[in-house]
Amino acid sequence: MPPKAPLNPFNFPRPPLLERTPRHLQVKWRDIVIADTKDAFWVLETTHPPTYYLPPSAVLAPLVKSSHSSFCEWKGRATYWDITLPKNPSSIEDFKQGKGEKIRNRIWSYEDPTDGFRPIKDYVSFYAGPWDCYVDGELVKPQPGDFYGGWVTSEIVGQVKGGPGTWGW
Repeated sequence: MPPKAPLNPFNFPRPPLLERTPRHLQVKWRDIVIADTKDAFWVLETTHPPTYYLPPSAVLAPLVKSSHSSFCEWKGRATYWDITLPKNPSSIEDFKQGKGEKIRNRIWSYEDPTDGFRPIKDYVSFYAGPWDCYVDGELVKPQPGDFYGGWVTSEIVGQVKGGPGTWGW
């Protein structure tokens, strides 16, 4: 596979761009795949690494709506989700039945997004942790800080928003 072109988040648009991506996205919990798709969207926003939105059908474990929410000036009100994952990675039955360790508010979606983001209605986005997230087989790093949910890959060049001193960007 040829190397991917560098992506500089300072060149991403504002307002953000929503588009389909054919990239292979996976989320794994202790080597168990909990989400897998090649049919996703990414949002590209100035100073942010891409944020990926996966179709609900890509998530292989039950999600439970949380009482937590937040608001994005571009996409609208976000709903957060809890997921229960097995403590024992070999316990596929626990995984399917939602028994194990409950992870709270690390997945979100937009149930009623603004007009420009209607295509991601009910699609879900995962923070890059506590599980491992992959783009085309590459383990991603989380966007700095604990507020934004972008996935940083080796093709991202330059600084991204989220770390100390970047709040006002």
